[in-house]
Amino acid sequence: MKASPFKMVEVVAPHTGVVKYVTTELGTCVFGPQGTWREKPGTLLAHLERERNKKPVHAPLKGEIEQVFKELDGTFVEAGTVLATIRHYLTKDEVIGAILKKTLYLFHAPEQAKYYFFPEVDTKIKAAGPQSVKVHDGMELFIVSRMKREAPLVYTGPTGMIYAVYLTHNESIEAGAPLIGVCPVDQLALIQDVVSRVQSEWEDRD
Repeated sequence: MKASPFKMVEVVAPHTGVVKYVTTELGTCVFGPQGTWREKPGTLLAHLERERNKKPVHAPLKGEIEQVFKELDGTFVEAGTVLATIRHYLTKDEVIGAILKKTLYLFHAPEQAKYYFFPEVDTKIKAAGPQSVKVHDGMELFIVSRMKREAPLVYTGPTGMIYAVYLTHNESIEAGAPLIGVCPVDQLALIQDVVSRVQSEWEDRD
């Protein structure tokens, strides 16, 4: 990740319409949504006009414009058409997140639904953090809420501590998305050492 600290992000048309680019200069620095609640939209890249209504297309995150498909300017495009690519320099949190997803055991959502921790687990996490909870195969860990029905979900996987929580309270999670990342107890110190090294050595770019 140090050798290649970037990721390429595609900016796609959110719906059909006629493209009119606003920002086309390669290498231009752009910004994603900002503000406490991300209420300020990112850099304006283009407009999509449909039925005489112009809808803005903003940069989804910070980076530099790597490619713009200028041949699309003034043409009608389908939803999902790639309009531009942005080269995004990975932040410290993104690097840590990527490392954790490669090293932890990820327990995935079996179906699209809302997921909640069992009350006693939720209380413990809120009081002392996720690493205070030790899980084991067969443990009732989640409540699955779908179509006004609730059912328990049993954890299947290795014994360990919950190191990362990926579910968002009261939001629907797609099938296959990770809910938690579990770290075996004997690897906890090693993972914490790697995270500490990233926090001290990785420099975020302004």
